[in-house]
Amino acid sequence: SIRRQRQMCIRDRSKPKGTLSWAMWDWASQSFPTVVTSFIFGRYITDSAFAPTGLSPEQADQYTATWLGVSGIISGVLIALIAPIVGRRADTSGRKKMWLMINTWLFAATIGLMFFVQPSNDFFFFGLTLLAVGGIFFEFATVNYNSMLNEVAKPKDRGRVSQFGWGLGYMGGIVLLVIALWIIQFGGAELMGIPDSDALSVRVVMLISMLWVLIFSIPLLLNVPESKPIPGTEKESIFVAYVQLFKSLAAMRKENPNLLKFLIASAVYRDGLNGVFAYGAVLGGLAFGLGLTEIILFGIAANVVAGFGAFIGAFFEDRIGSRTVVLASLIGVMLGGLGVFVFAGAGTIAFFVFGLFLCTFVGPAQAASRTIMSRLSADEKQGEAFGLYATTGRAVSFLAPLAWTLFVSTLSPIWGILGLMAILAIGAALLLTVKPVVAPK
Repeated sequence: SIRRQRQMCIRDRSKPKGTLSWAMWDWASQSFPTVVTSFIFGRYITDSAFAPTGLSPEQADQYTATWLGVSGIISGVLIALIAPIVGRRADTSGRKKMWLMINTWLFAATIGLMFFVQPSNDFFFFGLTLLAVGGIFFEFATVNYNSMLNEVAKPKDRGRVSQFGWGLGYMGGIVLLVIALWIIQFGGAELMGIPDSDALSVRVVMLISMLWVLIFSIPLLLNVPESKPIPGTEKESIFVAYVQLFKSLAAMRKENPNLLKFLIASAVYRDGLNGVFAYGAVLGGLAFGLGLTEIILFGIAANVVAGFGAFIGAFFEDRIGSRTVVLASLIGVMLGGLGVFVFAGAGTIAFFVFGLFLCTFVGPAQAASRTIMSRLSADEKQGEAFGLYATTGRAVSFLAPLAWTLFVSTLSPIWGILGLMAILAIGAALLLTVKPVVAPK
């Protein structure tokens, strides 16, 4: 039977080799959220060199930060419109791995193209376009990757495997940032013969990040088998896919209201968590005067504590429940954010101490959310469900940028952290309406 074939397929893919190969994609793909979005390219593209001439330093900062938010909103809208169909068609066609790899290669290509973004206003919108397009392909890849969790881990082990993959990703981010720091600050560029002009050392890091993705995604390509298609739906058109999607949403409201509540709650708090990483480096530069080297050092430390947090979360999640882990983690993030704001007068030490405390809880929150989504969704609809997971997140992706911009533009950069904490608080309150998900024995 189809059910028996699917169960046999899951048993095959939950072998250690397949599970580790799946988790290695977290390691491989970390170059985008860590190097590109959070700590290097995102900070690089908001440098005053990219602003038009004639602006004051404050106006230049506001100009680049505002357009960074606009590019994120545009990519978010496109992801919200397309992501659920990406996931549904991967489910029905049995091509999750194929589309995962295609989108992986595409976002890797955008990282490589960032090498050509020189520190000038002439390249500003080219850089923002690459950032937005890369984000779209990265999100599409993540939809297919997350939907494979149920195929590489037994139901009772999904929390542990999800946290392990997330932790492995942070470890990869550490290695990448150490390499970047060596090239940019500690003689690596000189040793490699890279001229000290036009930010070439930063741009070379983009090329290395591209190769990182391509090389370390190979294990998944080789060792994780392709999923099976759902009979009778292999040739489903895009129009029919959208029709079926809306039918699924209507059915979800009646048959699985807990999943619908979680989609809404997680959309809000995940946008807050994404905002913490998207604007954290910008906040460090604008409010605390950190240079790129200090930002990279913070990024290395942040990945260390975030990875540690994810591995600790792996120990607790299947024991105390995924929702409890998410709620505790959100409280930890909010306490850290408030500490950054309240003790800002202490300078860099406050940013590092409370910022790192905050980062400890981000990994467990994200990984446990992935586990909840997997357990609340039917095995044969994982792709569609994670497509909706991406879509609901992007549907409110304006919240963090709006809160950030509102607080920063009307007050000062340091107030931006309070805007992000407000979004997290709303998400945590909504999560309380979701019934706890019990791990299978």
